Parts: sequence; C-alpha cells; structure tokens
Amino acid sequence: MTVTLTRLIGGFVRRHWRAYVASALMLIGVAVLTVWVPRQVGRIVDGLVAQTLAGGALARELAWLVLMGIAIYFLRVGWRLQLFAAAYQLGVELRTRLYARLAQQGPPFFNRQRTGDLMARATNDVDAVELAAGEAFLAGFDGTLTLVLVVGMMTLGVDWRLAAVALLPFPLMAASFWVISRRVHDAWRQSLDRFSALNEHVQETVAGVRTLRALGLEARAGNDFAQRTKAAADASFDAQKWEAAYEPAVGVTLTVATVLTLGVGGWLVWRDELTVGGLTAFTMYLAQLIWPMFAAGWVLSLLERGRAAWGRLDPLLAEPLSVEDHGTVTELDNGAIRFEGVTFSYPEVEGARERESPSPQPSPRARGEGQEPPTPRLRGEGEGEGPSSKAALDHVSFDLAPGRTLGIVGPTGAGKSTVIRLLLRHYAPQSGAIRWGAQPLHAYRLDALRAAIAWVPQEPFLFSASIADNIALTRPDATRAEIERAAQLAALHEDILRFPRGYDTLVGERGVTLSGGQRQRVAIARALLTDTPLLVLDDALSAVDTGTETRILAHLRGARAARTAIIVSHRLSAVADADQIVVIRAGRVTERGTHDELLALGGWYAAQWKYQQLEASLDAA
Repeated sequence: MTVTLTRLIGGFVRRHWRAYVASALMLIGVAVLTVWVPRQVGRIVDGLVAQTLAGGALARELAWLVLMGIAIYFLRVGWRLQLFAAAYQLGVELRTRLYARLAQQGPPFFNRQRTGDLMARATNDVDAVELAAGEAFLAGFDGTLTLVLVVGMMTLGVDWRLAAVALLPFPLMAASFWVISRRVHDAWRQSLDRFSALNEHVQETVAGVRTLRALGLEARAGNDFAQRTKAAADASFDAQKWEAAYEPAVGVTLTVATVLTLGVGGWLVWRDELTVGGLTAFTMYLAQLIWPMFAAGWVLSLLERGRAAWGRLDPLLAEPLSVEDHGTVTELDNGAIRFEGVTFSYPEVEGARERESPSPQPSPRARGEGQEPPTPRLRGEGEGEGPSSKAALDHVSFDLAPGRTLGIVGPTGAGKSTVIRLLLRHYAPQSGAIRWGAQPLHAYRLDALRAAIAWVPQEPFLFSASIADNIALTRPDATRAEIERAAQLAALHEDILRFPRGYDTLVGERGVTLSGGQRQRVAIARALLTDTPLLVLDDALSAVDTGTETRILAHLRGARAARTAIIVSHRLSAVADADQIVVIRAGRVTERGTHDELLALGGWYAAQWKYQQLEASLDAA
C-alpha cells in the first residue's frame, strides 16, 4: 500500500515525538525572545527620547538584550541537536527498509530495474525525504510560530492600523509561492530522474571499463558521459532557478510593505498617534518577517523535493515481491525432491534472455554441440505437440531421492538452469508442483529453503575481500584448516598457494584478479564448506579444463557421499557417475536413465557422448 509523504513524516514524528516536542519547546523560546527584542529596543529608544533612561537603568536594559541574545544562541544549538538527530534516523529507517525490500525481491524485479537507478534512490532520494522531515519541519514550525508572534506584536503591541497596511502585499506573495512550488516539484523530479540515469551510466561504464578499452571506445564513452552529466546539471540548475524565484517574491513583498509602513507610520507619528519608539519597534518587527517568508519558500522547496523523491521511492517499497513468501515450515524434510508436471514460461523480456543464454558459454566445439544429431524420442516422453516457443519448461517431471545425484544435460537454452531457478524459488511455476519431502516447495519459508541449498551458479559472484573470506562467506566462523580443506576439494589449493599472500590475497571487485576457472572453484569451495542437504552445481565447471574437472569430480564423489546433489553441465563427463541423468530439450524431458542406459538408448545423449569423447581424444593427441 502506498502512502503519502505527509503520512510518512507524520508517522515518523509520532514515533519520535519526544525529540520533536523538545525541539518545539526550544523553538518557542527562541521565537518569544526574538519578538521581545524589538519591544525592548523600542522601550530603550522611547526612554532615551524622553530622557528618562540613563546610567545604571540603561546598562540594565542593555544587559537584558545581551542575555536574550545568549539564550537565543544556546536554544538554537539545542533544537538543532534534537531535531537533526531524529531526522537522520528517518534516513536510516528508509535505507534499511529499502535494502530489506530489495533483498527479498527476486530476479524478475531486478530484470526490470537498473542498478544505478536503485543506488540513486537509496542515496539522493532518501536524502531529500530526510530533509523534508528535518529542515522542512523545523523551518515550517519556526517560521509559522515567528509569523504569528510577530504579527501579534505588530497588531496588539504597536498599532493594528499600521499592521493592516503592512500586510496588504502578502496575498500576492502567497499566490506567487503556489505557482513557483508547482514548478519546483516538476523540476526536482526531472533532476532526480536524470541523476539516476547518470548514476546508471557510471555504474555500467565502470563495470565494463575493460571491454571499452579493448574496443577502443573510451572517447565515445567519455562523450556520452559528458552529455549525461550536462543533462543532469541542467536539470539541477533548472530546479535551483525555480527555488531562487522564492527570494525575489519575498524581497518585492517586503519592500512594498516597508514603503507602506514608513509612509503610513510617518503620518501617524506626525499626528502624534504613534511614538518614534513604536515606529522603530514596528520596523524591526517588519524586518523579522523576512525569516518567516524565506522559511515559507524554503519549506515549500524542501517539501516539493521530498515529494518528488518519495514518488520514486514509494513504488519500490510498495511493489509486491516477485515470489511471495507465505511459507511457515522452517525444518526441511529430508525426503525426495519431485518435479510433478512443472510448466513455466518467462515474461517476454526474461524469456528472451533465457533463450539467448546471457552467461559466457563454452564454444560449440567444446560443448559438443557443433552438429547436433537427430534424436529419437523416448516413448511416453515428449509425445504430442511441441512446446510453445515461450515455454522454458513444459510438463517436466522427475524424482531425486535423498543422498542421490541427478545430472541435468541438454542443449543451450533448453531449460536446464530454469529447473534450478524454480527449485530455488527465484520464480514460481505456472502449473504443476515441486515438492521436497512431504511438503510442497512453497510451504517452506524462503530463508529456510535457500539455507538448505548450496548453489554454485554459472557466474559466481565474489566480493572485494580475501580468498579465504570469500570461501567462508556462509560460514564466517570456519577455521583456516576447514577453508583449506574445501579449497583442496575444489582443486584450488595449489593455485592459491602460488599467490604471494596465499589465502589472504584480495580478489578485487567481482573477483577481477582471478581467472574464470578460479572464480568458479572459489564458489565450489564455498558451497562445499557449508553443511547443507542439497548441493547444486549449475554448469559450475564450464571454465575449467578437463583435467581440473576430473580432479574436482573425483573429490566431489567423496565429499557428497551422503549429500543430495544436482549437477547441470554441458560436459557429459561431469554427470557420467550420477545416479540418474535427465536430458532436457526445448523445455521437455526427452531422455532419462543412468549413463549406461542412455548410451544404450542411442539418442541425443549417446550422440553427444561420442562427439565429446572424440573431441577429447583429438585434443589429447
């Protein structure tokens, strides 16, 4: 459910009412003392004119002015400490909510969003809302209170006729403020949007800087960046120009009010209906209206900026989760994993990405897919009409008993990784059911389900930390011996020892200092370090050579002795020892069985096995 900026700030103020009440009390003290100063000055002027104030009496009156100035100073410091501390907490709460929401969203959400734009919303937009809850709130309260007290003193303490004349131009200023505030809102919305576009461009450029250099596109990227920077600067400048329009409106209004005050006030003094001290005090009160007027413009500007920012933040916070987490079961049943007639189609843009297989894949020759031979169908599997061109999976069914290993193979884009994404509940199937033990998959809480799966994706992500820290990501308390044991199982230990700092070597952002195969093996070691019931390798050996693959598979056979495992691979040698192998083509299971059974079947698997074995023998020769 979406909420307005007013409701957001109102709820925050109610939760932190003590800080706001303390600030309000101190602001009241400041306002009272501030409006009392002109009255005190007026009394001193009248006393000097009447020659009734001199010597010790004059010194006492001046001392009161000094004490009021000191009190105003400390009260202003106090309310700033109280109010800004509370307003900054709103920024913390918003960023925490935004991070929690983003962490719960699945791939469909991030396929629609831009990383740079999300970063901009978490920084610039939150700052704008924070200012609306802090500076705008205090300026609005202080300005309104000062305005009421000053106008009250002008009307009741000096002369109501002079006050009525002085306030004549103020309705025109209010009308100009209304027009300017609408322009400010639109200008800040455009400024925030263009800053997001600039942020997104910078993020993409930095992430792909090596590609730009390799293609010699530095100059073009620089020109593009300059254009986006200018567009963002122009939008920000336009917003600042409209904000600056408040000041001339205030200046013109107060100038007209001052002229009217001096004209009418001088006439009243000439007629002895107003004293010189009274006119002096009234003029000082009129000068004190500068702050409420500027405060009004500043508050409107901050509120419009905050509204524009909240209009970008609220949809993110209110957007439903791509996969709802309504599960209640926290203990996973150590039973079989079953896919029962599962059918799934990606949204159009995501389906295109799946079919195009965006992650780097081995060459057709390395995959054995250079010339795919015709494959006879198994009876009872894949019969009838072919799947829709948009169906990633079409009535897929298989069982995986506890402690067993399932191999999933097939051509690129056949739907192998989609099986894993559905198992991890990155997506929900349109029909059919997925079960783990006696429970359907959606009955488990998402955090419990994903904590039970050690997943090594096609493109592992490494953080800007040491190799040891990346391996121990899910087990920060792991000992160095356990980390090294996991690295040995992933055939990575010797590679790590070649680095000058060994396991303490920093891998750089996204593991840039490591090769593709080393990054994959770090991710495998990370998975093997965890004690989860299910190990999933999603084409996690595509970037290693066949010799290293053989060593890793030999280690994995011992490491996963009592562990359920799913291995998705283009290389059939990676799944040859699996208890069951399924072949998925065009979203359907077309073959299933053990390695020997599939070879005897003489279908796609057998043809690919022969091709890959021939290729391996040619490479060895």
